[in-house]
Amino acid sequence: MYEIRFKGHLSSYRTQMFEGMEMVQGPDGETALAGPVIDQAALHGILNRIRDLGVPLISVKRLSTDETNWSLPP
Repeated sequence: MYEIRFKGHLSSYRTQMFEGMEMVQGPDGETALAGPVIDQAALHGILNRIRDLGVPLISVKRLSTDETNWSLPP
């Protein structure tokens, strides 16, 4: 499980690029993705898609298996 945060919001068309990931778009313009990532190649694929969108990456965090409660800060 990974949580990936970046600056910006995505259109519904662009959210399809991250199928299988939960997405929360915050009121401050920050977006958080979370979900299972099967290996490092898959993680790099997600990060490459974010880079290709031209949005600033904020953070990448590996979540422990018991860490299922995640959200954007208020």
